[in-house]
Amino acid sequence: MRRPSEEGWDRRVQWPLVVVSLLFVAAYAWPILDPTLPLALRRTLATVVTLTWVVLTGEFVVRLLLARDRWRFLRDHPLDLAAALLPVFRPLRLLRLLSLLTLLDRVGRGSLRGRVGLYVGASVTLIVFTGSLAVLDAERGSSGPIQTYGDALWWSVETITTVGYGDMYPVTVTGRVVAGLLMLAGIGVLGTVTAGIASWLVERVEDLGEQEDLEQGTAPATATDVQALREEVRRLREELAARPSP
Repeated sequence: MRRPSEEGWDRRVQWPLVVVSLLFVAAYAWPILDPTLPLALRRTLATVVTLTWVVLTGEFVVRLLLARDRWRFLRDHPLDLAAALLPVFRPLRLLRLLSLLTLLDRVGRGSLRGRVGLYVGASVTLIVFTGSLAVLDAERGSSGPIQTYGDALWWSVETITTVGYGDMYPVTVTGRVVAGLLMLAGIGVLGTVTAGIASWLVERVEDLGEQEDLEQGTAPATATDVQALREEVRRLREELAARPSP
């Protein structure tokens, strides 16, 4: 159970964190996508990346201090902890953008499957984009085959779908760490998609069964039927009570 102070903090910082995360994305991605930027602009963007990292790390520390069980909080937020402590994991701060998905919840609120589809689609897009940037940042200039964003994007799609043709692969330590995380994300995405398909099939079978029951006149009693039966029993009891005793 979360403390009221923790919930209040989350409500207050949700939108500011979204803005900070977007600034981080822009400052982090721009020099990677355009390596010909002037040195002064690259330094400015590097400063923005550092400042946003400090802000996000500070917010993580505040949430840790507000948590009722701090050890459990650390266990439940391993990516935040790694991104705060290790510069190599800074690209993981891009996952903060998942908070934007809460604003899209109304689109699929009428169906659990709709919400799952929305979150999976947006999460996959964000993870592929993040993984492509991170691996390109690590691999550019190395002896590996990933040297452009197109190469990195193709590699990310191969990896998250667990296809792995082998034509693109990371050779640096950081690139391989990103690859491992992307593989785990791919397994999770496939599991979610499989569960969604299974849920849809179960619902379809149940709908067909109910339709057959209606056609055969063997449908189970509805709440309206039960209420009507209760009214009939009550009326019969009143009639019996109104009859004179013999």
